[in-house]
Amino acid sequence: MKVINSYTAHTDSKKRITLRKSKFKYYNVKEYDNGCLVLEPRELVKPKGISNKALKVMDESVANFKKEKVSAPVDFSDF
Repeated sequence: MKVINSYTAHTDSKKRITLRKSKFKYYNVKEYDNGCLVLEPRELVKPKGISNKALKVMDESVANFKKEKVSAPVDFSDF
């Protein structure tokens, strides 16, 4: 692998390290017992949609509700 950025970093009073010129906002951090830290970039994205399996389960649930095939009411009076 090619080194594209190299610098010395230190932890602040809250044990944090600042990454300079980071390309990503989120990282997955793995810390090993020998002291090595591995940062893997993570990009949080919105899901493209609801999966076909989830849609099928919702359709079955609505069908059961219309057939009045439901569980007994939950008693929340104790709370």
